[in-house]
Order: sequence, then structure tokens, then C-alpha cells
Amino acid sequence: QVQLVESGGGLVQAGGSLRLSCAASGRTVSSYTMGCMGWFRQAPGKEREFVAAINWGGGSTYYADSVKGRFTISRDNAKNTEYLQMSSLKPEDTAVYYCAARRGSNVVVTTRGAYDYWGQGTQVTVSS
Repeated sequence: QVQLVESGGGLVQAGGSLRLSCAASGRTVSSYTMGCMGWFRQAPGKEREFVAAINWGGGSTYYADSVKGRFTISRDNAKNTEYLQMSSLKPEDTAVYYCAARRGSNVVVTTRGAYDYWGQGTQVTVSS
């Protein structure tokens, strides 16, 4: 089993930056269990939506249009950690951010149901 723990959330003013981290642990952390990792977010009253994803080697990434050019996803496999660098934050970025991992494939996907492991979430609040 793989456990994911997010950190780095907080309160920031519009235009500011935050970096989220997601640390994975468990006996089965590997390129198989974490071939694709992603970030999703859920604002109050809304469905959880895709933000960004990255494959095992880091050579393939994908972003939601709403964050493209402002957010950067990366990972450090030696540390079993993925990151989400968020810049030029807007009030509409306010949400609980979740990291996720998909086992068995190195293909980047955006579908929530394709991910097998989820963190507990970290709150990001952007004030105007």
C-alpha cells in the first residue's frame, strides 16, 4: 500500500506563490505503483478537478488550461516526493489540493477515477 501526505498549503495574497509537496511512503513505492502522479483540487461546492500530472521520468507533463503557465509540477523519485509550484495565484485557485498516484502505467492521465492512491489534502486560500 502507498500513503501520500501533502504539505505546503496556506494563506497567500493574490499574485503570490506557494509550493506544495506530496511525500509517498509504504513498502510498495516504485515506478510501478507511482508511474503517474497528479494534483487535483476541490473548491467548496464544486467537484474535484484535475490540475496537473507527471510521469515517472518527468519527461511528460500535462496541465489544466486554468493553471497552464502559472503552475509547475515536478517530482524527485529519490525522495518519493512530487511538487506543485504555484505562482501568480488567483482567488479562484482557492481549494483543497490533493495529490494522487496511479499504478501500473507511466502514461499521464487527467481522469480522477484512473488514480489509485490519494492524499488527505492541503488547503490553499488566495485572498484578493
